[in-house]
Amino acid sequence: MFREMRRIKQLMPEEEAIRILKSCSTGVLAVSGDDGYPYTVPLNYTYEDGRLLFHCALVGHKIDAIKANDKVTFCVIERDDVVPDTFSTNYRSVVVFGRARILEGDDEKRSALEALIAKYSAGFEEAGQREIEKDWNNVALVEVKIEHITGKVARALVV
Repeated sequence: MFREMRRIKQLMPEEEAIRILKSCSTGVLAVSGDDGYPYTVPLNYTYEDGRLLFHCALVGHKIDAIKANDKVTFCVIERDDVVPDTFSTNYRSVVVFGRARILEGDDEKRSALEALIAKYSAGFEEAGQREIEKDWNNVALVEVKIEHITGKVARALVV
């Protein structure tokens, strides 16, 4: 179903790709947008148990697109060092393919928000709980269940 990477020698092990997903703070979500145009948007996320979690507004382009087509891709770039004299870039990146689902149950929504707080605001859990309560009715939580993951590393960085 998913294409094999063309430059297979640059494929990183899945465990390394997951480590990168866990360590990066921002990724780019791609959905099928209006009139067949792809729509991409950078966002904060967390990785947990084979899935990505993120929050967003209750209404908007991203939510509409997910409701219309749950197939998404997500990309993070851990390293992006341009090497001018070799006309290349030393990079490490991960691309995920998966299915997005808007979380409905209070328990799963709270769990997702707490996972985001743990990643981005560790040490501020009490204040994070107050923030959750304050914004509870104004936030949507989305889970992307990962179906395929590919990590790629520049040839110069392959060991």
